[in-house]
Amino acid sequence: MKKFFALIILAAMIFGGGTVHAIPIPLRGVIEGFYGTPWTFDERADVIDFCRRNNLNSYVYAPKDDPYHRDKWRTPYPADKLDELSLLVAVAKDNDVRFIFAVSPGLDLNYTGPKSDDDFDAMIRKLDAMYAVGVRDFAIFFDDLKDDKGRHHEDGKAQAEFLNRVQKNLRDRYKDVAPLIMVPTEYFYDDMVDGDKIKPYTRDLAENLDPRIVVLYTGRGVVCDGITDAELAKVNKIFGREVGIWWNYPVNDYPLTPDGNRNVKLALGAIEKLPSGKMTAIFFNPMAQVQMSKVSLATGAVYANNPVTYDADAAWNSVMDEQFGTLAPAMKTFAEHSRRMENSWAHVGPQDAPEFKSAAQIVLSDARRKLSPDFTALEQMIDNMELAADILLRRLPTEYLDECRPQLEQLERTALADRVAVESLRKGKLDPRLKILREEIAANERQAIVSESAARQFIDDVIKFFDTQSKSKRRK
Repeated sequence: MKKFFALIILAAMIFGGGTVHAIPIPLRGVIEGFYGTPWTFDERADVIDFCRRNNLNSYVYAPKDDPYHRDKWRTPYPADKLDELSLLVAVAKDNDVRFIFAVSPGLDLNYTGPKSDDDFDAMIRKLDAMYAVGVRDFAIFFDDLKDDKGRHHEDGKAQAEFLNRVQKNLRDRYKDVAPLIMVPTEYFYDDMVDGDKIKPYTRDLAENLDPRIVVLYTGRGVVCDGITDAELAKVNKIFGREVGIWWNYPVNDYPLTPDGNRNVKLALGAIEKLPSGKMTAIFFNPMAQVQMSKVSLATGAVYANNPVTYDADAAWNSVMDEQFGTLAPAMKTFAEHSRRMENSWAHVGPQDAPEFKSAAQIVLSDARRKLSPDFTALEQMIDNMELAADILLRRLPTEYLDECRPQLEQLERTALADRVAVESLRKGKLDPRLKILREEIAANERQAIVSESAARQFIDDVIKFFDTQSKSKRRK
């Protein structure tokens, strides 16, 4: 990755008259902020080392399912867990990476009344314990506090006053503590506003929050298809400061199918469609799958080190080549079918296999018009899918294969069904195997999803094509 940064600088010097305007985002790194089984110590240490190697300077500890981070935030960490965190802080220090310790107290924090001082004291004890093991950066998050009807009952002014009080307490006693980082309850733009008006919670939070506290938000939505400079400027204006971004890609802890299964699709695309203007922080929320996350995270590092010159496609190809060497061509084929994350509310990442999708649409269009389709391009892509899955299942190192075997096997099934779909169109008759293969794919989507809008969609479209023909013949 350092080689790639050097190439960017060299190009800027050659084509920019020798002037380099690389302006890294001040705080840039990885936030372990997903739902599900938290990473192990070794996985976190590996990610911190990855941050150092990719010129990312921050790791945020915020695993949603660490009970002492969220549900039991008042409870001190047990001695063994505190020892583990202490070792991790030391790892971060050795790698020159800021260890940012986060707490999420919003589920039951008392802002007023007789218990409010007790809760404030509990928070300070929690942060003091982490200061004692070397932490100098702290965050307090108030996200995901809505009830089943999508409502929250948070008081923006009370939150601001609590945060201001915590910040003053820490910085009065510890001169080396950085400003707090926070996430609001209304943490995406469409939730901050009602038409042209700022909602009361966001207004009260923004008006009362210490201007030194860093605010993170996620874009227009929780998981959205990019953030423009103009959109970022609107949020900066609301909060009266340069806000930071908590970017929910490549995280995959939300369902993509009605079954509600999480972590079944791998987000293997480049970070894309983010602002080129100034911001105070960017943190990328990864997948539970550590090694697979590094594809996207490494492109995010290229972006975060110079948003103005960032080229998503160039970064992605460079990252793939560097991370996978001789296996890069096969990994690129696999990853092209596993990039887009999309459901009714989440929309992010490059589209899956757009060339495959285009070739499939042309073939089906010709078939519908009773022309003779040219299958050459589509069959070559199917060959590449089969070859890539075979190579990777045989040759990927264990630490990678442990995280992506189900998806690679699903790619194999999909390629086989795509081949049968092509043969059905060539012969003008639906091969009965195609529906059986499609059922096998569906059964395995509880564990793995690939290319649902491209290679898998082609299978569905071919089945529908022949079913429509059959119904038309029966009507005649």
